Amino acid sequence: MARAVLVQAVEAYRHDPTVSGWLAQQVARLDGPLRIAVAGKVKAGKSTLLNALVGEQIAPADAGECTKVVTWYRAGRQPRITLFPRQGAPVGLAVDRRDGALVIDLGGTPVDDVDHLEVDWPTPSLRVASLIDTPGIASMSTEVGKRALRFLDPEDERPTEADAVVYLMRHLHAADAEFLEAFRDQGVSQSAGVNAVAVISRADEIGGGRVDAMVSARAVARRYRTEPVLRGLAQNVVAVAGLLAETARTLRHTEFAALAALAAVPREDLESALLTADRFLRPDADIAGLAADDRARLLRRFGVFGLRLGTVLIRQGYASPAALAAELLDRSGLHDLQQALDAQFVQRRDVLKARSALLAVLRVVADAPARDGGRLAAEVERIFADAHEFAELRLLGALRSRAVTLPGELAAEAQALLGERGAAAPARLGLPADAPAAALRDAALTALDRWQRRAENPMLPRGPADACRVVVRTCEGLLATLDRVPAYGR
Repeated sequence: MARAVLVQAVEAYRHDPTVSGWLAQQVARLDGPLRIAVAGKVKAGKSTLLNALVGEQIAPADAGECTKVVTWYRAGRQPRITLFPRQGAPVGLAVDRRDGALVIDLGGTPVDDVDHLEVDWPTPSLRVASLIDTPGIASMSTEVGKRALRFLDPEDERPTEADAVVYLMRHLHAADAEFLEAFRDQGVSQSAGVNAVAVISRADEIGGGRVDAMVSARAVARRYRTEPVLRGLAQNVVAVAGLLAETARTLRHTEFAALAALAAVPREDLESALLTADRFLRPDADIAGLAADDRARLLRRFGVFGLRLGTVLIRQGYASPAALAAELLDRSGLHDLQQALDAQFVQRRDVLKARSALLAVLRVVADAPARDGGRLAAEVERIFADAHEFAELRLLGALRSRAVTLPGELAAEAQALLGERGAAAPARLGLPADAPAAALRDAALTALDRWQRRAENPMLPRGPADACRVVVRTCEGLLATLDRVPAYGR
Protein backbone atom coordinates (compact mmCIF):
# COMPACT_ATOMS: atom_id res chain seq x y z
CA MET A 1 0.00 0.00 0.00
CA ALA A 2 2.73 2.45 0.93
CA ARG A 3 4.62 1.79 -2.30
CA ALA A 4 1.52 2.40 -4.43
CA VAL A 5 0.83 5.74 -2.72
CA LEU A 6 4.45 6.83 -3.15
CA VAL A 7 4.43 5.96 -6.85
CA GLN A 8 1.22 7.98 -7.25
CA ALA A 9 2.85 10.89 -5.43
CA VAL A 10 5.88 10.79 -7.74
CA GLU A 11 3.52 10.96 -10.72
CA ALA A 12 1.46 13.79 -9.16
CA TYR A 13 4.61 15.91 -8.73
CA ARG A 14 6.33 15.03 -12.02
CA HIS A 15 6.12 18.74 -12.93
CA ASP A 16 8.48 19.52 -10.04
CA PRO A 17 11.74 17.55 -10.52
CA THR A 18 13.02 18.43 -7.04
CA VAL A 19 9.93 17.16 -5.22
CA SER A 20 9.40 14.13 -7.46
CA GLY A 21 13.08 13.23 -7.11
CA TRP A 22 12.85 13.38 -3.33
CA LEU A 23 9.72 11.24 -3.38
CA ALA A 24 11.47 8.75 -5.67
CA GLN A 25 14.16 8.47 -2.98
CA GLN A 26 11.43 7.53 -0.51
CA VAL A 27 10.31 4.73 -2.86
CA ALA A 28 13.88 3.44 -2.95
CA ARG A 29 13.94 3.73 0.84
CA LEU A 30 11.35 0.95 1.07
CA ASP A 31 13.79 -1.49 -0.59
CA GLY A 32 16.82 -0.40 1.42
CA PRO A 33 17.95 -1.35 4.91
CA LEU A 34 16.43 0.13 8.04
CA ARG A 35 17.98 3.45 9.08
CA ILE A 36 18.90 3.66 12.78
CA ALA A 37 20.32 6.89 14.17
CA VAL A 38 22.63 6.85 17.18
CA ALA A 39 22.11 10.02 19.21
CA GLY A 40 22.97 11.47 22.60
CA LYS A 41 24.87 14.17 24.39
CA VAL A 42 28.54 14.89 23.88
CA LYS A 43 30.77 12.16 25.39
CA ALA A 44 27.83 9.77 25.70
CA GLY A 45 29.81 7.15 23.76
CA LYS A 46 27.88 7.18 20.45
CA SER A 47 30.79 6.37 18.15
CA THR A 48 32.14 3.73 20.54
CA LEU A 49 28.78 1.98 20.67
CA LEU A 50 28.43 2.19 16.88
CA ASN A 51 31.82 0.48 16.52
CA ALA A 52 30.69 -2.23 18.92
CA LEU A 53 27.52 -2.84 16.90
CA VAL A 54 29.46 -3.01 13.63
CA GLY A 55 32.34 -5.03 15.07
CA GLU A 56 35.02 -2.77 13.61
CA GLN A 57 36.56 0.57 14.52
CA ILE A 58 35.13 2.62 11.67
CA ALA A 59 33.56 5.50 13.62
CA PRO A 60 36.15 7.94 14.99
CA ALA A 61 35.65 8.24 18.74
CA ASP A 62 37.90 11.24 19.38
CA ALA A 63 36.89 14.89 19.31
CA GLY A 64 37.99 15.42 15.71
CA GLU A 65 36.18 17.38 13.02
CA CYS A 66 34.36 14.38 11.55
CA THR A 67 32.55 13.75 14.85
CA LYS A 68 30.82 17.12 14.38
CA VAL A 69 28.91 16.10 11.25
CA VAL A 70 26.21 13.53 10.55
CA THR A 71 27.86 10.35 9.24
CA TRP A 72 26.06 7.44 7.56
CA TYR A 73 27.55 3.94 7.81
CA ARG A 74 26.21 1.60 5.12
CA ALA A 75 27.03 -1.83 3.75
CA GLY A 76 29.21 -1.64 0.65
CA ARG A 77 31.27 -3.91 -1.56
CA GLN A 78 34.46 -2.06 -0.72
CA PRO A 79 35.53 0.65 1.75
CA ARG A 80 34.60 4.10 0.53
CA ILE A 81 34.14 7.50 2.18
CA THR A 82 32.16 10.27 0.46
CA LEU A 83 31.77 13.85 1.64
CA PHE A 84 28.53 15.61 0.68
CA PRO A 85 29.00 19.39 0.87
CA ARG A 86 26.12 21.80 1.41
CA GLN A 87 26.86 23.12 -2.06
CA GLY A 88 28.56 21.37 -4.93
CA ALA A 89 29.26 17.80 -5.95
CA PRO A 90 30.15 14.93 -3.58
CA VAL A 91 33.86 14.41 -2.91
CA GLY A 92 35.61 11.10 -2.32
CA LEU A 93 37.92 10.98 0.71
CA ALA A 94 40.91 8.77 1.39
CA VAL A 95 40.30 5.51 3.29
CA ASP A 96 43.00 5.50 5.97
CA ARG A 97 43.30 2.99 8.82
CA ARG A 98 45.75 3.53 11.64
CA ASP A 99 46.30 1.07 14.46
CA GLY A 100 43.18 -0.80 13.34
CA ALA A 101 40.89 2.27 13.40
CA LEU A 102 39.47 4.22 10.46
CA VAL A 103 40.68 7.82 10.28
CA ILE A 104 38.50 10.29 8.37
CA ASP A 105 40.13 13.48 7.09
CA LEU A 106 37.78 16.10 5.66
CA GLY A 107 40.52 17.20 3.28
CA GLY A 108 40.43 20.84 4.32
CA THR A 109 36.67 21.27 3.91
CA PRO A 110 35.33 23.38 6.81
CA VAL A 111 32.92 21.49 9.04
CA ASP A 112 30.22 24.14 8.52
CA ASP A 113 30.32 23.45 4.76
CA VAL A 114 29.68 19.70 5.17
CA ASP A 115 26.13 18.38 4.93
CA HIS A 116 27.00 14.78 5.81
CA LEU A 117 29.46 11.95 5.26
CA GLU A 118 28.73 8.46 3.92
CA VAL A 119 30.98 5.54 4.81
CA ASP A 120 30.43 2.35 2.81
CA TRP A 121 31.97 -0.67 4.52
CA PRO A 122 31.96 -4.40 3.61
CA THR A 123 30.49 -5.92 6.77
CA PRO A 124 27.42 -8.13 7.36
CA SER A 125 26.45 -5.98 10.38
CA LEU A 126 25.31 -3.13 8.13
CA ARG A 127 23.25 -5.15 5.63
CA VAL A 128 20.10 -5.21 7.76
CA ALA A 129 20.36 -1.68 9.12
CA SER A 130 22.41 1.38 8.21
CA LEU A 131 23.71 3.26 11.26
CA ILE A 132 23.81 7.04 11.43
CA ASP A 133 26.22 8.69 13.85
CA THR A 134 25.04 12.15 14.91
CA PRO A 135 26.93 15.01 16.58
CA GLY A 136 26.55 15.43 20.31
CA ILE A 137 23.40 17.16 21.51
CA ALA A 138 23.96 19.94 24.06
CA SER A 139 27.47 20.46 22.70
CA MET A 140 29.46 23.48 23.88
CA SER A 141 29.31 24.51 20.23
CA THR A 142 25.73 25.55 19.56
CA GLU A 143 26.08 24.82 15.84
CA VAL A 144 27.35 21.27 16.44
CA GLY A 145 24.36 20.46 18.62
CA LYS A 146 21.99 21.96 16.06
CA ARG A 147 23.30 19.63 13.33
CA ALA A 148 22.04 16.59 15.24
CA LEU A 149 18.70 18.23 15.99
CA ARG A 150 18.24 19.35 12.38
CA PHE A 151 18.75 15.80 11.19
CA LEU A 152 16.54 14.08 13.77
CA ASP A 153 13.92 16.81 14.18
CA PRO A 154 14.05 18.92 10.98
CA GLU A 155 13.04 22.55 11.37
CA ASP A 156 10.95 22.43 8.17
CA GLU A 157 8.81 19.71 9.79
CA ARG A 158 9.74 17.15 7.16
CA PRO A 159 10.10 13.62 8.57
CA THR A 160 13.58 12.67 9.68
CA GLU A 161 15.58 10.34 7.44
CA ALA A 162 15.99 7.95 10.39
CA ASP A 163 13.43 5.19 10.85
CA ALA A 164 14.41 4.62 14.48
CA VAL A 165 16.80 6.01 17.08
CA VAL A 166 19.10 4.56 19.71
CA TYR A 167 19.44 7.32 22.30
CA LEU A 168 22.42 7.21 24.67
CA MET A 169 22.33 8.79 28.10
CA ARG A 170 24.56 8.51 31.14
CA HIS A 171 21.60 9.17 33.45
CA LEU A 172 18.07 10.39 32.97
CA HIS A 173 18.12 14.16 32.42
CA ALA A 174 15.42 16.62 31.37
CA ALA A 175 17.28 17.32 28.10
CA ASP A 176 17.16 13.61 27.23
CA ALA A 177 13.39 13.51 27.70
CA GLU A 178 12.99 16.67 25.61
CA PHE A 179 14.92 15.15 22.71
CA LEU A 180 12.96 11.88 22.78
CA GLU A 181 9.74 13.87 22.93
CA ALA A 182 10.74 15.77 19.77
CA PHE A 183 11.65 12.54 17.97
CA ARG A 184 8.40 10.89 19.09
CA ASP A 185 6.42 13.71 17.49
CA GLN A 186 7.73 12.49 14.13
CA GLY A 187 5.73 9.29 14.61
CA VAL A 188 2.37 8.03 13.48
CA SER A 189 -0.11 9.88 15.68
CA GLN A 190 2.69 10.38 18.19
CA SER A 191 3.37 6.68 18.50
CA ALA A 192 4.94 7.01 21.92
CA GLY A 193 8.44 5.72 21.59
CA VAL A 194 7.87 2.58 19.52
CA ASN A 195 10.79 3.62 17.31
CA ALA A 196 13.19 4.59 20.13
CA VAL A 197 15.42 2.59 22.46
CA ALA A 198 17.26 4.29 25.30
CA VAL A 199 20.73 3.09 26.29
CA ILE A 200 22.48 3.79 29.57
CA SER A 201 25.86 4.19 27.95
CA ARG A 202 29.15 3.92 29.82
CA ALA A 203 27.16 1.74 32.20
CA ASP A 204 30.29 0.51 33.96
CA GLU A 205 30.70 3.98 35.48
CA ILE A 206 27.48 3.55 37.49
CA GLY A 207 29.25 1.10 39.77
CA GLY A 208 32.45 3.11 39.92
CA GLY A 209 34.19 0.73 37.55
CA ARG A 210 33.88 -2.19 39.98
CA VAL A 211 33.90 -5.71 38.52
CA ASP A 212 30.20 -6.03 39.36
CA ALA A 213 29.32 -2.58 37.95
CA MET A 214 27.04 -4.00 35.26
CA VAL A 215 24.82 -5.61 37.90
CA SER A 216 24.10 -2.14 39.28
CA ALA A 217 23.68 -0.70 35.78
CA ARG A 218 21.11 -3.34 34.78
CA ALA A 219 19.15 -2.60 37.95
CA VAL A 220 19.08 1.09 37.00
CA ALA A 221 17.89 0.18 33.49
CA ARG A 222 15.05 -1.91 34.93
CA ARG A 223 14.00 1.02 37.11
CA TYR A 224 14.14 3.43 34.18
CA ARG A 225 11.82 1.16 32.18
CA THR A 226 9.07 1.93 34.67
CA GLU A 227 9.75 5.68 34.85
CA PRO A 228 6.62 7.46 33.55
CA VAL A 229 8.67 9.99 31.57
CA LEU A 230 10.54 7.24 29.69
CA ARG A 231 7.71 4.71 29.28
CA GLY A 232 6.06 6.96 26.74
CA LEU A 233 9.25 7.94 24.95
CA ALA A 234 11.30 4.76 24.54
CA GLN A 235 10.22 1.17 24.09
CA ASN A 236 13.13 -0.23 26.09
CA VAL A 237 16.04 0.84 28.27
CA VAL A 238 19.26 -1.18 28.10
CA ALA A 239 22.55 -0.84 30.00
CA VAL A 240 25.72 -1.21 27.89
CA ALA A 241 29.41 -0.74 28.67
CA GLY A 242 30.20 0.54 25.19
CA LEU A 243 33.99 0.68 25.44
CA LEU A 244 34.15 -2.88 26.78
CA ALA A 245 31.85 -4.06 23.97
CA GLU A 246 33.92 -2.35 21.28
CA THR A 247 37.18 -3.76 22.61
CA ALA A 248 35.73 -7.25 23.02
CA ARG A 249 34.67 -7.30 19.36
CA THR A 250 38.06 -6.03 18.18
CA LEU A 251 40.39 -7.64 20.76
CA ARG A 252 43.96 -8.11 19.57
CA HIS A 253 46.38 -10.85 20.59
CA THR A 254 48.91 -8.31 21.88
CA GLU A 255 46.25 -6.81 24.14
CA PHE A 256 45.37 -10.25 25.51
CA ALA A 257 49.06 -10.87 26.23
CA ALA A 258 49.30 -7.54 28.09
CA LEU A 259 46.19 -8.37 30.14
CA ALA A 260 47.66 -11.79 30.96
CA ALA A 261 50.80 -10.06 32.22
CA LEU A 262 48.67 -7.79 34.40
CA ALA A 263 46.72 -10.79 35.70
CA ALA A 264 50.04 -12.31 36.87
CA VAL A 265 50.71 -9.31 39.14
CA PRO A 266 49.81 -9.98 42.81
CA ARG A 267 46.12 -9.13 43.22
CA GLU A 268 46.61 -6.53 45.95
CA ASP A 269 49.28 -4.73 43.93
CA LEU A 270 47.13 -4.64 40.78
CA GLU A 271 44.04 -3.46 42.66
CA SER A 272 46.11 -0.64 44.14
CA ALA A 273 47.46 0.34 40.71
CA LEU A 274 43.93 0.37 39.25
CA LEU A 275 42.37 2.49 41.99
CA THR A 276 42.51 5.42 39.55
CA ALA A 277 43.58 5.97 35.97
CA ASP A 278 46.31 8.36 37.13
CA ARG A 279 47.88 5.69 39.33
CA PHE A 280 47.89 3.20 36.50
CA LEU A 281 49.55 5.70 34.15
CA ARG A 282 52.28 6.97 36.49
CA PRO A 283 55.53 7.07 34.49
CA ASP A 284 57.55 5.74 37.44
CA ALA A 285 55.21 2.80 38.11
CA ASP A 286 56.47 -0.72 37.43
CA ILE A 287 53.37 -2.70 36.54
CA ALA A 288 53.94 -6.07 34.86
CA GLY A 289 56.89 -4.62 33.00
CA LEU A 290 54.57 -2.55 30.78
CA ALA A 291 55.85 0.82 29.61
CA ALA A 292 53.74 3.90 30.34
CA ASP A 293 52.74 4.23 26.66
CA ASP A 294 51.59 0.60 26.58
CA ARG A 295 49.52 1.15 29.71
CA ALA A 296 47.99 4.28 28.19
CA ARG A 297 46.93 2.33 25.10
CA LEU A 298 45.42 -0.40 27.26
CA LEU A 299 43.51 2.16 29.29
CA ARG A 300 42.12 3.80 26.13
CA ARG A 301 40.94 0.44 24.85
CA PHE A 302 39.57 -1.12 28.05
CA GLY A 303 39.02 1.61 30.62
CA VAL A 304 39.59 0.86 34.30
CA PHE A 305 36.51 -1.39 34.40
CA GLY A 306 37.67 -3.46 31.44
CA LEU A 307 41.16 -3.89 32.87
CA ARG A 308 39.79 -5.01 36.22
CA LEU A 309 37.28 -7.39 34.68
CA GLY A 310 39.65 -8.74 32.04
CA THR A 311 42.36 -9.63 34.53
CA VAL A 312 39.85 -11.28 36.89
CA LEU A 313 38.49 -13.40 34.03
CA ILE A 314 41.97 -14.50 32.95
CA ARG A 315 42.67 -15.61 36.54
CA GLN A 316 39.38 -17.57 36.40
CA GLY A 317 40.55 -19.55 33.39
CA TYR A 318 39.66 -17.60 30.24
CA ALA A 319 43.00 -18.50 28.75
CA SER A 320 42.65 -17.50 25.09
CA PRO A 321 41.82 -14.27 23.26
CA ALA A 322 38.63 -15.82 21.79
CA ALA A 323 37.35 -17.08 25.14
CA LEU A 324 38.09 -13.80 26.89
CA ALA A 325 36.53 -11.71 24.12
CA ALA A 326 33.34 -13.77 24.20
CA GLU A 327 32.96 -13.39 27.97
CA LEU A 328 33.74 -9.66 27.92
CA LEU A 329 31.16 -9.18 25.17
CA ASP A 330 28.54 -11.10 27.13
CA ARG A 331 29.18 -8.99 30.24
CA SER A 332 29.19 -5.71 28.32
CA GLY A 333 25.43 -5.74 27.73
CA LEU A 334 25.81 -5.52 23.94
CA HIS A 335 23.88 -8.76 23.40
CA ASP A 336 20.94 -7.25 25.32
CA LEU A 337 20.98 -4.23 23.03
CA GLN A 338 21.28 -6.32 19.87
CA GLN A 339 18.30 -8.43 20.94
CA ALA A 340 16.28 -5.29 21.69
CA LEU A 341 17.13 -3.78 18.29
CA ASP A 342 16.22 -7.00 16.51
CA ALA A 343 12.91 -7.45 18.35
CA GLN A 344 11.80 -3.84 18.23
CA PHE A 345 13.31 -2.44 15.04
CA VAL A 346 14.60 -5.11 12.65
CA GLN A 347 11.56 -7.40 12.90
CA ARG A 348 9.33 -4.36 12.29
CA ARG A 349 11.55 -2.84 9.62
CA ASP A 350 8.95 -2.95 6.83
CA VAL A 351 6.38 -1.16 8.99
CA LEU A 352 8.87 1.45 10.21
CA LYS A 353 10.14 2.15 6.68
CA ALA A 354 6.61 2.40 5.29
CA ARG A 355 5.67 4.75 8.12
CA SER A 356 8.63 7.03 7.32
CA ALA A 357 7.82 7.05 3.61
CA LEU A 358 4.12 7.83 4.12
CA LEU A 359 4.97 10.70 6.47
CA ALA A 360 7.10 12.08 3.63
CA VAL A 361 4.04 12.14 1.35
CA LEU A 362 1.99 14.03 3.94
CA ARG A 363 4.75 16.59 4.37
CA VAL A 364 5.12 17.16 0.62
CA VAL A 365 1.36 17.57 0.16
CA ALA A 366 1.30 20.14 2.97
CA ASP A 367 4.33 22.07 1.66
CA ALA A 368 3.56 21.97 -2.07
CA PRO A 369 -0.14 21.39 -2.80
CA ALA A 370 -0.82 19.57 -6.05
CA ARG A 371 -3.97 18.73 -8.00
CA ASP A 372 -4.09 15.23 -6.51
CA GLY A 373 -2.68 16.30 -3.16
CA GLY A 374 -5.95 16.01 -1.26
CA ARG A 375 -6.57 12.51 -2.55
CA LEU A 376 -3.01 11.45 -1.66
CA ALA A 377 -3.29 12.83 1.86
CA ALA A 378 -6.63 11.09 2.35
CA GLU A 379 -5.16 7.79 1.15
CA VAL A 380 -2.21 8.08 3.54
CA GLU A 381 -4.53 8.85 6.45
CA ARG A 382 -6.70 5.88 5.47
CA ILE A 383 -3.68 3.57 5.54
CA PHE A 384 -2.60 4.89 8.92
CA ALA A 385 -6.14 4.40 10.24
CA ASP A 386 -6.92 1.02 8.69
CA ALA A 387 -3.65 -0.87 8.42
CA HIS A 388 -3.42 -3.16 11.44
CA GLU A 389 0.37 -2.81 11.68
CA PHE A 390 -0.04 0.89 12.43
CA ALA A 391 -2.90 0.18 14.84
CA GLU A 392 -0.52 -2.12 16.73
CA LEU A 393 2.11 0.60 16.88
CA ARG A 394 -0.36 3.16 18.16
CA LEU A 395 -1.80 0.86 20.83
CA LEU A 396 1.61 -0.38 21.91
CA GLY A 397 2.69 3.20 22.46
CA ALA A 398 -0.57 4.13 24.20
CA LEU A 399 -0.22 1.21 26.62
CA ARG A 400 3.39 2.04 27.41
CA SER A 401 2.57 5.70 28.07
CA ARG A 402 -0.60 4.65 29.91
CA ALA A 403 -2.77 6.79 27.65
CA VAL A 404 -4.84 3.59 27.47
CA THR A 405 -5.01 1.39 30.55
CA LEU A 406 -6.05 -2.21 30.93
CA PRO A 407 -6.79 -3.85 34.28
CA GLY A 408 -4.47 -6.24 36.10
CA GLU A 409 -1.92 -8.13 34.05
CA LEU A 410 -3.78 -7.56 30.80
CA ALA A 411 -1.55 -4.67 29.75
CA ALA A 412 1.62 -6.79 29.86
CA GLU A 413 -0.06 -9.61 27.94
CA ALA A 414 -1.42 -7.18 25.36
CA GLN A 415 1.98 -5.57 24.86
CA ALA A 416 3.57 -8.98 24.30
CA LEU A 417 0.92 -9.97 21.75
CA LEU A 418 1.34 -6.62 19.99
CA GLY A 419 5.02 -7.37 19.48
CA GLU A 420 6.84 -5.57 22.29
CA ARG A 421 9.25 -8.50 22.65
CA GLY A 422 9.44 -9.15 18.91
CA ALA A 423 7.18 -9.45 15.89
CA ALA A 424 7.63 -13.20 15.41
CA ALA A 425 4.80 -15.48 16.59
CA PRO A 426 6.80 -17.26 19.35
CA ALA A 427 7.84 -13.96 20.94
CA ARG A 428 4.27 -12.62 20.81
CA LEU A 429 2.86 -15.80 22.35
CA GLY A 430 5.55 -16.17 25.00
CA LEU A 431 6.90 -19.46 23.62
CA PRO A 432 10.45 -20.55 22.70
CA ALA A 433 11.69 -19.60 19.25
CA ASP A 434 11.78 -23.27 18.23
CA ALA A 435 8.25 -24.07 19.46
CA PRO A 436 6.41 -26.40 17.04
CA ALA A 437 3.66 -24.98 14.87
CA ALA A 438 0.99 -26.99 16.71
CA ALA A 439 1.95 -25.43 20.04
CA LEU A 440 1.95 -21.96 18.51
CA ARG A 441 -1.48 -22.55 16.98
CA ASP A 442 -2.92 -23.79 20.29
CA ALA A 443 -1.52 -20.77 22.12
CA ALA A 444 -2.90 -18.39 19.49
CA LEU A 445 -6.35 -19.99 19.66
CA THR A 446 -6.35 -19.73 23.45
CA ALA A 447 -5.29 -16.09 23.29
CA LEU A 448 -7.94 -15.30 20.67
CA ASP A 449 -10.70 -16.84 22.77
CA ARG A 450 -9.52 -15.01 25.88
CA TRP A 451 -9.33 -11.59 24.18
CA GLN A 452 -12.62 -12.01 22.35
CA ARG A 453 -14.35 -12.51 25.68
CA ARG A 454 -12.62 -9.45 27.08
CA ALA A 455 -13.58 -7.33 24.06
CA GLU A 456 -17.22 -8.32 24.51
CA ASN A 457 -17.28 -7.38 28.20
CA PRO A 458 -20.05 -4.72 28.47
CA MET A 459 -18.44 -3.28 31.60
CA LEU A 460 -15.27 -2.16 29.82
CA PRO A 461 -15.02 1.56 28.93
CA ARG A 462 -14.67 2.37 25.25
CA GLY A 463 -10.88 2.91 25.26
CA PRO A 464 -9.96 -0.46 26.81
CA ALA A 465 -12.66 -2.20 24.72
CA ASP A 466 -11.17 -0.75 21.51
CA ALA A 467 -7.72 -1.88 22.69
CA CYS A 468 -9.04 -5.42 23.22
CA ARG A 469 -10.45 -5.45 19.70
CA VAL A 470 -7.03 -4.51 18.28
CA VAL A 471 -5.47 -7.40 20.22
CA VAL A 472 -8.21 -9.71 18.90
CA ARG A 473 -7.30 -8.75 15.35
CA THR A 474 -3.63 -9.41 16.16
CA CYS A 475 -4.53 -12.91 17.39
CA GLU A 476 -6.56 -13.52 14.24
CA GLY A 477 -3.58 -12.44 12.15
CA LEU A 478 -1.28 -14.81 14.06
CA LEU A 479 -3.67 -17.69 13.41
CA ALA A 480 -3.93 -16.84 9.73
CA THR A 481 -0.14 -16.87 9.47
CA LEU A 482 0.20 -20.13 11.38
CA ASP A 483 -2.47 -21.79 9.23
CA ARG A 484 -0.19 -21.22 6.24
CA VAL A 485 2.61 -23.26 7.88
CA PRO A 486 3.07 -26.57 5.96
CA ALA A 487 1.88 -29.74 7.66
CA TYR A 488 5.43 -31.00 8.17
CA GLY A 489 6.10 -27.97 10.40
CA ARG A 490 3.42 -29.09 12.88
